[in-house]
Amino acid sequence: MIKKVLQYIILGLAVYASIVMLVINFYKDDPQAMIWQDREAFNNRFISKLDESEVMPLEEVLETLGSPDLTYVSKKSENVYQIVYYRTQLVKSDGITTQDECTGLLFKNGKLLVWGENASLEYAKLNGE
Repeated sequence: MIKKVLQYIILGLAVYASIVMLVINFYKDDPQAMIWQDREAFNNRFISKLDESEVMPLEEVLETLGSPDLTYVSKKSENVYQIVYYRTQLVKSDGITTQDECTGLLFKNGKLLVWGENASLEYAKLNGE
């Protein structure tokens, strides 16, 4: 009797472990469905893993992170510059997302150019601010 109970327990644990592994490996995070603390952490983790040698299109960022919290666009000559801001740290709990609570990603013609503090500085320089 005890042997049969142990078999069921081991079988149950194996099924549970299999389900957990499937969820971890195949479930795609949806930033739109996350609570704000989880979304901040998700955005921060994604942005911290960006690599300068990798050319990332705007569409891929939007697909992964969802809609930006703030976005600005300007056109200089033939180039379109777009800076998108994703919230990565809470500064003031007032229900309003401000630029100082976000990390910027600057795109030139839809390709990631620079991110972080440098993104805001480059965008300001482009617009003569």
